[in-house]
Amino acid sequence: MQKPSNLLELITKYSVAAILLAVPLYPKFPFIRVPQTFVSIRLEDLLIAFAALVWLIGFSPGMKRFFKDGINRSIIIFLAVGSVSLFSAIFVTSTVVPHVATLHLLSRIEYFVPLFLGIEAVRKKPGNLDFYIKILLLVLVWAFIYGFGQKYFSWPVIITQNEEYSKGIALRWVFGSHINSTFAGHYDLATFLVMTLPIIIAAFFLLKNVKQKVGLGLIVLAGLWLLVNTASRISLFSYMFASTVSLFLIKRYKAIPLVLAVSVAFVSFSGNLQARYGRLFEVGKEKIQNILFYRLTPSIYAAEEFTVSGLPEKRAGSTPTPTPTPTFEDRSTSIRFNVEWPRALRAFLKNPLLGTGYSSITLATDNDYLRLLGEVGVLGFLAFFLIFVNFGIKILPSYPFHKNFTGLELAFISGFVGALPGVFVNAIFIDIFEASKFATIFWLFAGMTVMLAAKKNE
Repeated sequence: MQKPSNLLELITKYSVAAILLAVPLYPKFPFIRVPQTFVSIRLEDLLIAFAALVWLIGFSPGMKRFFKDGINRSIIIFLAVGSVSLFSAIFVTSTVVPHVATLHLLSRIEYFVPLFLGIEAVRKKPGNLDFYIKILLLVLVWAFIYGFGQKYFSWPVIITQNEEYSKGIALRWVFGSHINSTFAGHYDLATFLVMTLPIIIAAFFLLKNVKQKVGLGLIVLAGLWLLVNTASRISLFSYMFASTVSLFLIKRYKAIPLVLAVSVAFVSFSGNLQARYGRLFEVGKEKIQNILFYRLTPSIYAAEEFTVSGLPEKRAGSTPTPTPTPTFEDRSTSIRFNVEWPRALRAFLKNPLLGTGYSSITLATDNDYLRLLGEVGVLGFLAFFLIFVNFGIKILPSYPFHKNFTGLELAFISGFVGALPGVFVNAIFIDIFEASKFATIFWLFAGMTVMLAAKKNE
């Protein structure tokens, strides 16, 4: 008969594996609808709740150690600020629907649960990491297969981009649209790939086995196909940046030009992505032309010439009104600059310290930093980044990574740490830390990374 501690370790191991499989791959079908919001309780929420209960039972004897850890304390501070902001939003500024805002706070708590699970999953058995990386490879393969099926075989698309779609309505891919695969939106999928592909690329250049290299290479190409078909302009840049940093961390400098060249070549497979880059170029070009035109040439709308008498000079005929020049507009950029970002800034100015509460600036801001400032103010913003400061404090003693890790451990820690700058860049244009599929796996990997570094520093 297994000891209780061994049984808990086994349950934790397979609970983490279930989360790593189910969260990215199970479509966002609602389980219990919540009135007046897009939010639904989903089956993966129950899975995470079960895993959290297992973690609490197993970790409760060491709870004193929990509060001594800098990352844990910073998470508690962030959630405490969020709770005070919620109280203020309900009873002071009256800027939220109470039950909706409370659910948003609970979802933030849920996203951090995998961090603690990730720590425990590799605490006693670092070899479990190999198991989880194999699962990650399966996730990427299935995400590619499903995305390919959406594009060429009309497999169902499940997204949550508005209230009607969030009910679990099955759509179909149409020409010119984005590939979402099993994710709730193309930006979520793209940022997930920004985080995971550098890990696989690092493993490709570190492992010596030819069969493993071939398999990893094919998965990287499949991931690249998915990435360019999400048509996320910023994510392609973030991915190349993240991959460069990861290869730098494992000292594979000569591989950087090869990876970048292959990545750029893949852009040719996505006419949608090329068109979006072209549209952005046209908008920028027109803005520059307009600025130069109005600064360097007399205005066609200048006042009429006056005679010595002070009266307008008569003209032989009426001057026709010039036809306005057509204006190019990039829709996503215009929405951010004209609607979402100003709305977040207004919320921040209304209550700079605590913001106007979770959910107060609607579903999306498309800038996680402005969303933090708008919803939980300066205090919440600083508390959130205190988590990453403590994360860095944990990781830095094990740098340079190639001297302290080998094989898959080196690939994982270098890939994840290298991916962080890319994720932070994406957060300028996407509310990525509120996207459940991404945020759950992000914090799970962060927990594993912290524990790998901690064990090397013991």
